[in-house]
Amino acid sequence: MMRFAEAAARLAGMAGALMGWRPDEFWRATPAELATVISALCPREPAADAEAIARLKEMFPDG
Repeated sequence: MMRFAEAAARLAGMAGALMGWRPDEFWRATPAELATVISALCPREPAADAEAIARLKEMFPDG
């Protein structure tokens, strides 16, 4: 089981890498602000199915 400090450090690192947040920006952010940014970066839309991918390949052939 990951301890709080380890989990927080990992999340702070990801916030810095993905969003360009400096440590002080991460620690000043509320959980709601962090969740909002993460949900904007990782929308919960379903992945494209095989049929949709086949249609896209027909519409946009490579070469």
